[in-house]
Amino acid sequence: MTKEDISQAVIDIIQEILPDEDMGGLDQEKPLRDQLELDSMDFLDIVMELRKRYSVEVPEKDYMELNTLQSTVQYLQPKMESL
Repeated sequence: MTKEDISQAVIDIIQEILPDEDMGGLDQEKPLRDQLELDSMDFLDIVMELRKRYSVEVPEKDYMELNTLQSTVQYLQPKMESL
């Protein structure tokens, strides 16, 4: 998957978990929690959905890597490049 594919995959997952959020103005460099009504359970849902859909494991020690959309894509790219 390309960076754009991964970014869209993450946005799609977030949109499913938070269907009322407007994803159009999402700033890739700002923390997701500052831009969205994203609580810790929603965050865990995103992690679980990544595992379910793409077989990507995100250990708890790496959760801070998923702070912004940009850092999430950078973290996921090596794990998803073969998809």
